[in-house]
This record gives sequence, structure tokens and C-alpha cells, in this order.
Amino acid sequence: MYHLVFLSGLLAFASSLPCDPSGSNSELLLSLNKDLLRSLEGQEGLPNPSVHLALRLSETHNLAKEGQHLNRLKNHFHNDIQSALAVSQPMVGRLALYTLALKSSCYDLNTIHFTVGDKSETLLTHLKKQMEQEKEYISFSQRPLTNYYQYSLGVLALCVSGIRVNNHVANKLIKAVENEYFTHGDTDSIDTYAMAAMALQCVKNAGSHDHNAAELETALTKIKQKLLASRRPDGHIGNEFSTGLAVQALLAMGSQVSECAAPMEAMRRDARGNTYHNPMAISQVLPALQQKSYLAVQSKECLNEDNNLVLEPTDPVVVLPSDTKVAVMVEVVTSSGSSAVYSLNVPKGSSLLEALQLLKGKNVGFTFEQESSLWGPFLSVVNGERARQSDRRYWHLSSGDTALTQGIRDFKIEVDQKITIKNTSF
Repeated sequence: MYHLVFLSGLLAFASSLPCDPSGSNSELLLSLNKDLLRSLEGQEGLPNPSVHLALRLSETHNLAKEGQHLNRLKNHFHNDIQSALAVSQPMVGRLALYTLALKSSCYDLNTIHFTVGDKSETLLTHLKKQMEQEKEYISFSQRPLTNYYQYSLGVLALCVSGIRVNNHVANKLIKAVENEYFTHGDTDSIDTYAMAAMALQCVKNAGSHDHNAAELETALTKIKQKLLASRRPDGHIGNEFSTGLAVQALLAMGSQVSECAAPMEAMRRDARGNTYHNPMAISQVLPALQQKSYLAVQSKECLNEDNNLVLEPTDPVVVLPSDTKVAVMVEVVTSSGSSAVYSLNVPKGSSLLEALQLLKGKNVGFTFEQESSLWGPFLSVVNGERARQSDRRYWHLSSGDTALTQGIRDFKIEVDQKITIKNTSF
């Protein structure tokens, strides 16, 4: 009976009926593609390899702008990794994304080198070494130096680049699936399960894990069950920001996810409602909406590509602050459990980052520091207390009893509410 239920869950993703004969789906894909391309022009901080990857996997291209972005990656993003490697900072996730971005442009990975001390080695050599360090750390701590999402990215990047993934490295990921280590707080991390699925499916396709083929197959089946079990009535898998990767994972594992499937409709609905205004979010959704996964990088040839994507000039949008004020209560909970509560009024529509900046400016004892990431800024220090990944801690954000799925720059405050900022372990 269980297998029948599982099969019906898979079949629910498939449909033979066209759900958009008007062609508006194609228009939406084109719009998202242009949004990603425009994000390159006003990009703050480092160029984003995930954005480049999505642009390269797309059906339509502006090869000149993609080439310019590739050059920025090879300079600015490359130098950022170089600086981190020089101080022995774990960089599996960024090395992996950089590898995938370069691979998507059919770039010769053997020409990319990093120098540590007086030794110059290729990008893939550094990625393999970092994966070995992560594997060794898992051996005695049951967790990577970074996290299992980045570990999965590392496995995927090596695999699609034609590098045989060490059996011990793949086994650590298989065991993590088996022991259900992919959690964020009290909930399953659907993003991590999805990335692990693509990584392990690539390993399976490569045929390099034959002696443990049964364990590998069991892990993939368990991930598929996790993804299907996390479906919501509104069509999302996990939440609106994990659905893109989840659909990619199902496609990679051979599931038929039709244009009319509930997760596809949910992503299109979100896209039309501007939920995906963050370029990182679009970069994970766009391949899924085109029924592709990151595994497509493996067979990318970069030949006879469409080069007809043109950006029309747009007038700058000036957003005036709202005259309407909303009341916000901010509670900060430290690692020891003590809390401090602050109140302020902010213009309706303010980002959480803007609200925190206003609160800091009130000189009521509230302070914070932020760091950059590919998703945007995140809180690193609040009221002098740091929540560091190296200590397995982060600042958990919630509104009322609901965890925020967006970062401090993306989350908008539209109504009176209480924001809780809690130093949390993971």
C-alpha cells in the first residue's frame, strides 16, 4: 500500500494537459530571464555565480552581458575566494558554485588556479582538498565544517566536472540522508535534501559508486519521499524559496514534473506576484520552470546558442517612503536566554533592515552588524553578541510565531508586528 501511495504522489506531478495555451508561461520565463540579466547591472557586492549558472542554463541568451559577468566572476569572485583560502577559511560552497558557473560557460577549469603560500593549484584540486577536510571533520563530529548543503554542492560540482567523487566522500552524504541530519532548527531543510539529491544522482549516473549501489539507491528514494512529504496545499515543496531546488531535484531523479504540476503553478504564481525579487531566488527557480536541473551543466556544449535576449531601457523606479506608519516590536534573545524588547514605528513597506537601522539610530541600546552573502545581507552581531557559523549558531528571525523565509533586506513590514531575533544553534 505504501508503494502505491508513493507512486500516486509521483504521478501527481505529471499531466498530459497543456495548462497555458495562451503562451503567457513563455512570457513569464522571458521576464524572469530579463530580471536576472538586469540584476547584473545594479549588482551590489560580489558577482553571483548562481545567477550566471541560471542564465547559462536558460533557453535564451545575451552572450555579451553573460561574457561580461563571467569576467567579473573570474576577477572579483575569484579574488574573494583567494583571500579566504589564504587564511584557511572553509569555502566549499563558493568553490562549488564558482565551478558550476565556469562549467556552464564551457570554460576550461584546468586554467583556473589559486595560490596558497607559494603553491599554485587548480580550482578542482582545491575543491577536492576542501571536500576531504569536510569529510574528515564529519568523521569525528557528525557534521561538516560548513554545512551539508555546501557539502552537497561540492559533490555535485566535482561530479558534473567529470571528477570521480571519492567513495568515502559520497558515503558521508549517504549516511547523512540515512540519519536525517538535514535539519534547520526543528524542521527538515528541503534545500539541503534537494541539493543532496542532485549530487547523489550525479554520482549514480557516473557509475562510480557501484559497490554501495543499494545504499545510494536507498538514499535517493528517501530524499524523494522527503520531498513529496513536504508538499503543501498551496503547491510549494517546503516553502516558496525551496520549491525551485526541490523541483530541480525531482527532475534530476527522473520524476516527471509537468508544466501543470502544482509546484510549477506555485512558482509561476509567486513569480507573477514578485515574490522572487531576489536574484538568488530567481536563479534557483528559473531552471526548474524550464524543467531543467543543475545536472544539465554536465552536458552543456555552448554551441549554436540563441543570442536574441535584448534588454529594453527602463526608467529608474523611485520608491517614496510611505506616510503610513506601522508599529514594530523587536525582541532580541541572546544565547543565554535573556531578552531585550524595543518598540518603534516605521513607514509601511520598510524592509526589516531599514527598521533595524532606524532602531539603531534611536540610541536605545540596540546595535547590530551585518555581513554579506549571495542572498543579501544577514545579521552577524546583535547587541554585541555574535552568532557564528563556526560555533553552529545563527540569528533566527521570526514574525510572531512564523519563521521568516526572507532575509533582512527582502522582508517587508506591512502591518503591526513583533519581530524576534534569537541566537540559535543548529
